[in-house]
Amino acid sequence: MRVLITGSKGQVGHCLTEQLRNHTDAQVLALDSKGLDITDQSAVQATVNKFKPSIIINAAAYTAVDRAENKVELAYAINRAGAKYLAEAAKNVDAAILHISTDYVFSGDKIGLYEETDITDPQSVYGKSKLAGEQAVIKACDKHIILRTAWVFAELGNNFVKTMLRLGKERDQLSIVGDQVGGPTYAGDIASALIGIATGIDNNESVKYGLYHFSGFPHVSWFEFAQEIFKKAKEQNVLDNIPALTAITTAEYPTPAKRPANSTLATNKITDTFAIEASDWKLAIRHLEPYTK
Repeated sequence: MRVLITGSKGQVGHCLTEQLRNHTDAQVLALDSKGLDITDQSAVQATVNKFKPSIIINAAAYTAVDRAENKVELAYAINRAGAKYLAEAAKNVDAAILHISTDYVFSGDKIGLYEETDITDPQSVYGKSKLAGEQAVIKACDKHIILRTAWVFAELGNNFVKTMLRLGKERDQLSIVGDQVGGPTYAGDIASALIGIATGIDNNESVKYGLYHFSGFPHVSWFEFAQEIFKKAKEQNVLDNIPALTAITTAEYPTPAKRPANSTLATNKITDTFAIEASDWKLAIRHLEPYTK
């Protein structure tokens, strides 16, 4: 299995690179934005032609949700054009492309879990650019897996878990949004899911290409997620003092980009098809010390 990973310094990209190092049958080319600018079509094609991957995993994305509102061209260049170029290059060498997308492609107004077949209606530039990337990948390469996920966190990078632990050291009180609900998803579990699918493809198994949801369970609000993080931090003596938490509404914490109120994704399709279970985010924070680095 020859795997090209883009966005190798991001949360998922880093986990992919680390996990594939232990995969005896994998030859890996892991590139960050300095190693490969995916918005450069000729560079993408040249890299793919030279390495000749059997699998391309696109973990590169412009994920600065609020900044994207003013960086529209950049968000679309990375999230749509970059995805398109990678998918076209995959098609040219008969490779499969595994592409990561997001819950932000939905409006967030639905009652209940979002299925893969639900109508998309992104409310932010980030969400719109990611949806455009999905559409570009689908059009460019038949052998595609699009994996929508949500609320990603890991020991590396910027994420909610690390932010809470940092603020917990600095403040006695914290106000956390309580009316947005989703499934926190550990980046290492996303990487494992993608590698499992990639292995099946490389083994010439009968793979059902298409769109899948993969995120964490149980579903919680940001406030409830914070409660659990600080509960674990207290149990593990990661923090000396636990801040007092107050639940607030989205309206009380305005941001440039609109967040989905409901980010809960149904994951039964990926379980039924690939036997991949939802990410157990509580298991992923059983050791919080690495998140404090």
